[in-house]
Amino acid sequence: MLTPFDENGEIDYPALAKLTQYYIEAGATGLFANCLSGEMFELSDEERVAVTSFVVKEVAGAVPVFSTGTFGGSLTRQAGFSKRIYDTGATAVVAITSILADENDADDLLLSRIYELLEQTQGIPFGFYECPVPYKRVLSPAVLKLVADTRRVIYYKDTSLDLAAVKEKVSLTEQQTAFELYDAYMVNAVASLNNGCAGLSCIQGNYIPELISWITTNYSKQEHRLQLGLAQQFLADTMDVMHNAYPVAAKYFLRSRGFPIQLTTRRKVDLLSAAAKNNIDQLSQKASQLYEQLGIRTIAV
Repeated sequence: MLTPFDENGEIDYPALAKLTQYYIEAGATGLFANCLSGEMFELSDEERVAVTSFVVKEVAGAVPVFSTGTFGGSLTRQAGFSKRIYDTGATAVVAITSILADENDADDLLLSRIYELLEQTQGIPFGFYECPVPYKRVLSPAVLKLVADTRRVIYYKDTSLDLAAVKEKVSLTEQQTAFELYDAYMVNAVASLNNGCAGLSCIQGNYIPELISWITTNYSKQEHRLQLGLAQQFLADTMDVMHNAYPVAAKYFLRSRGFPIQLTTRRKVDLLSAAAKNNIDQLSQKASQLYEQLGIRTIAV
């Protein structure tokens, strides 16, 4: 999820309410609030809790809500904040793989910290995210299996960009029925779903959630083979445009379609230049054309 801010840089809760309902109406079957797209590192602890609590109440049980609980410091501090996040009513707390260990730390040390975090948060379901900030720590299939074997993990956001690794991770964790792996790399969207991923967890969902929902519903249907090819090619072709000046670009995309959201961000990102805006305008036009080809209803904003 994005986090809307007003012109003064404060959280825009009316816009957040509309955004939450928009995601659900567009077909999202789960929401990840207080995440990197939502500028979690630029929020205070109190804001992280407030955003999560607000989304949980707005959703009112319609879909599960996940939220990040690890932001550095001692494991005791991370466990304590994870409890605060879970107390908002969140379905699960997400831990960041690159927060739990330094870049040069061995996997054994990372695993010991994961086990300790879980020990200090008994009863709380967790998710894990290979977040690229502060650095990207991708778990190997073997390490992920050990994490899933704790039976405390129900969500995993994979950013490895490696279809073979995703397939192996799905295979090694399939015995843990509560565990679900979601791919963030949309170049492999259809292939990942066909190889057992539970779904897609991607920034594209902040631009074109209707298309992401359509893909997750129809990925295995032979009668949609040609349309799926068009959708997959669209995701590959628009990858760079969507990542440039993100998340401001996503907010601009939504605003250009009539959504009441400011372009304000707290993150240090590239300026949304006139050329970048033109690229987003073209993206919006191409998305509309694709929706028409696929028979996808655009959600009114």
